[in-house]
Amino acid sequence: QDGPQRKKRKSEVAEVDKQLDILAIGTAVGSILLYSTVKGELQSKLDGGHDNRVNCVRWHQDNCCLYSCSEDKHIVEWNAQTCKVKCKWKGDNSSVTSLCISPDGKMLLSAGRTIKLWDLETKEVYRHFTGHATSVSSLMFTTVKPMNENKPFDGITGLYFLSGAIHDRLLSVWYIRSDRKEKNAVMSFTVTDEPTFIDLTVSEVKEEPVKLAVVCRDGQLYLFEHILNGYCKKPLTSNCTIQIATPGNDGDSTPKPVPILAAAFCTDKQSLLLVYGNTLQPIIEKVSLNTTESHVCLIRDIQKVLSLKTDVGLTKVKTPVVNSDTKVLVPGIPGHSTAVKTPSSGKEKKKNKRKPGETEESIEERLEALDIDVSKVKTPGGLPQTDSFAVLLVQGLESNDAEILNRVLNTRKESVIKNTVARMPIHAVIPLLHELTKRLQGNPYSASLMVRWLKSVFTLHASYLSTLPDLIPQLGMLYQLMESRVKTLQKLSRLHGRLFILVTQVAASETAQDVTEVNQTAKLVYEDESSEEEGSDDEMIADKDSDENWDEDEEKEEQSDEQDMTVEKEINGDSDLEPENESEEE
Repeated sequence: QDGPQRKKRKSEVAEVDKQLDILAIGTAVGSILLYSTVKGELQSKLDGGHDNRVNCVRWHQDNCCLYSCSEDKHIVEWNAQTCKVKCKWKGDNSSVTSLCISPDGKMLLSAGRTIKLWDLETKEVYRHFTGHATSVSSLMFTTVKPMNENKPFDGITGLYFLSGAIHDRLLSVWYIRSDRKEKNAVMSFTVTDEPTFIDLTVSEVKEEPVKLAVVCRDGQLYLFEHILNGYCKKPLTSNCTIQIATPGNDGDSTPKPVPILAAAFCTDKQSLLLVYGNTLQPIIEKVSLNTTESHVCLIRDIQKVLSLKTDVGLTKVKTPVVNSDTKVLVPGIPGHSTAVKTPSSGKEKKKNKRKPGETEESIEERLEALDIDVSKVKTPGGLPQTDSFAVLLVQGLESNDAEILNRVLNTRKESVIKNTVARMPIHAVIPLLHELTKRLQGNPYSASLMVRWLKSVFTLHASYLSTLPDLIPQLGMLYQLMESRVKTLQKLSRLHGRLFILVTQVAASETAQDVTEVNQTAKLVYEDESSEEEGSDDEMIADKDSDENWDEDEEKEEQSDEQDMTVEKEINGDSDLEPENESEEE
């Protein structure tokens, strides 16, 4: 019984003290509440024993004594009258989940991952039992006396007890021996799903079989009947399976299963009390046992029984007075607004009937009467607006229409995707993630589009997704897809780099071959002219200007040249040269 109720207050309710009618309730904070069922109020509170969630509470045969176990790995013995701790000791290396007191009250069974039998006087371990892979959820003794009556009975040796664990479909039966050799289970009962509630009839005589009623998570009840007489290798199957279903009448032709919540044997051991239906309003029914049939299906019409009755005074609704000039807008496609007409009387309805001579209104006139603005509803491109994409997406997810989903999910605009994800209702987030995960497994082109939607969903709805308790199994496939694709990213990037270098080199060599030879001859050559040429040019200009002064200029130039030459010779020490040679050299 490790369901949601266990988290809140873990009411692994112990046996009720018949003398005082006190109910012990363990809480999540470690305290234990003693509630008086006669007075209907809280009698006292036991504090100081545990500092974590209480998993199990058991009354001892002595009414003043109470035992409890917790997530803090300890077992506490309480005095219920003084509300103080009598003794506290470590019960296991992990959390202790279940307790059971022996029939004589001198021994205590405790269970976490392993089952231990404690001597309550010395608080020492008497026996160890191993075999469960998960934490044990239920412990109970199945016999009061040993089957072998020849040997003296010490109160515990020779007894059988039953245990069930979380997520385990086998219920194990253990035998307490005088020696410490055998630690494993002697037999087991198998069911189809995890047990949620177990009840049994204790065997008081050697030949009396033990009757076991097991309610599983799938809502079925399994009945076992077996004489405990030693070791049995194969798991024992149920003698009878009980199931409850609806009759399937009144338009609903298919019968629906009704879950069984709990079952308990009556004092005569021949009849059962069944608890079934809704947890808020369960139905308790007494059923007589008939183990001759292997499968029993009880037909119960729970719709009539579970019809919730509400007070008439609370459901009276007053209709507001609506003025004829006011216009009420109804929800629907954005931009579509219709005026809700007030209900008219019967006389007005008769007047509105069309007479044979009148002409019928056209559709255009009717649309105008409805006040539908077509320009707001339809867009030029033929596609719906961004605010109606969310409506289309929810419709496609609910109806699983591939055409609508393709139309919406193939959008590439980031703004459209963000607005659509922001305006979609919360309940459609998980179906959208499942649809995106399914499409991510397709071709890479669709995956590139789906990643944009995933990014928007995770950024806009991260707070909602973080509140889901089963988020990891919901997104398990998506995690695996992302990890498998990211693993190859490094190798792909290396390959892309090498291919890029090769492609660029090949392209460069091809362009080099295609280039034609360029003519290296210059199209324009510019040469600087010397000073002498400049002088000759000036002379040519002067000749053109005046031919008369040509001789004078020439004589002057010769004289100046001779003077320059004599000066240079004097400087260079070449005065011994003849003037003729000078003129020749010149």
